[in-house]
Amino acid sequence: MTDEQIITFQQALDIIESLPEDQQESLIDIIQRRLIEHRQNILAENIQTAREEYARGEIKKGSVDDLMRELSNENTHLE
Repeated sequence: MTDEQIITFQQALDIIESLPEDQQESLIDIIQRRLIEHRQNILAENIQTAREEYARGEIKKGSVDDLMRELSNENTHLE
């Protein structure tokens, strides 16, 4: 997209408001589905990254008590 093709947010709203109501509703549905799909893709990427880090031993698992104990031990070593 060239600089001349970039529209402002307000211009986009004006264009959308000029559409018939049924097309505005369709646009809302499309945008909502795309946002959901985008969030699902990000979540899937984060899960894959976490699995890879866990496989490499970079992630530990345990309870909240384990985490608090480990944090407490790290703070003791810093003093």
